[in-house]
Amino acid sequence: MSRIDRITVRSFDWRIEGMASVMRAAPGGRVTLSKFVVTIETDDGQRGDYLPHYMGRPMTMAQTCEMAPLLLGRDPETRGKIFDDLRNAFRHYDGAGIAALDAALWDLAGQKYGCSVATLLGGWRKHLPTYASTHPGQSTPGGLDSIEAFADFAAHCQALGYPAFKIHAFWKGDAASEIAVMQAVKSRVGDQMRLMTDPASSLATFLDAVEVGRACDDLAFYWYEDPFRDNSASAFAHKRLREMIKTPLLIAEHVRGIEQKANFLLNGGTDILHIDPELDGGITGTMKLAQFAESLGMDVQLHTAGPLHRQCMAAIRNTAYYEMGLVGPDMTNTLAPPAYSCGYSDALEAIAPDGTVPVPQGPGLGVTLDWEWLRYHQTAEQVFRS
Repeated sequence: MSRIDRITVRSFDWRIEGMASVMRAAPGGRVTLSKFVVTIETDDGQRGDYLPHYMGRPMTMAQTCEMAPLLLGRDPETRGKIFDDLRNAFRHYDGAGIAALDAALWDLAGQKYGCSVATLLGGWRKHLPTYASTHPGQSTPGGLDSIEAFADFAAHCQALGYPAFKIHAFWKGDAASEIAVMQAVKSRVGDQMRLMTDPASSLATFLDAVEVGRACDDLAFYWYEDPFRDNSASAFAHKRLREMIKTPLLIAEHVRGIEQKANFLLNGGTDILHIDPELDGGITGTMKLAQFAESLGMDVQLHTAGPLHRQCMAAIRNTAYYEMGLVGPDMTNTLAPPAYSCGYSDALEAIAPDGTVPVPQGPGLGVTLDWEWLRYHQTAEQVFRS
């Protein structure tokens, strides 16, 4: 039986031109980004890797490093027990570090058996319908710096083949600002794209959320996401909101834990359950939640993008779209590092003419990391041995 005898966590950074931050374009600007990659190795030569995208942040890396020693000496095939033990051991914290370790264990299993994680999960999809998910608007020149820029960008995404488009507007905290962007985008693309909006918990009050929700109804938006400053935490408030508008709500991005998300859904807090594979326990946690929702006849959506998300979505029936985010005009998708040697990409232009992205078909997560690039950009390394 294999035993985990080495876990390596490597941090790296790289520079992106034309950006002032991960959320703001700036002609001539430059931003340095940092992420990390996890490698799990066994005593008989097996290996699994995972490079987080959205949650590849120092706080997540710190948790991953705290958790890593708990895996040493264990059978890498016992992913469910490891998942449960890590959740229990870190029950006082949000548990974000579980996902990177869980994903690396699934990658190891796929490498061992010579098949993709999607195949291990019983997946059948090879291509995923995809929507463009924008960067937030900005007040400085560049990117999505005006209402007209949002409308222009929606039309550009439509021309590329995207069947749906989600707005992250200016996040000013007022309903009028949100609605103005929604109206402009709808006016430009009409009924040719499904439209969604995500105020990202920026609206100041519940009544602001109602006002924007009724605008969603008038404009026939496909869903309405995380409206106001309860930070998606109040099932009671969102149940009330659901009673006042018709547009389906997509909530629970910021609710942590499989039981808490289940309770949120059971208490009427959302129409569609939002799951983030990098925040909700990796593949193991994601599939538990997706199947729970399916048993209730409810849909889920996976938050943000990456190889991990594509492998999961390939095996989830009750979901509609892959989120290509965050994208904008003349902007790099800062969530996805250029660390793949296999051509994998979450760039805006990675969409196929039929509005889909492919599920990587190689073993494990289906992607090949560019280790030469990673070594060149490495900033630190922590190794845990049994």
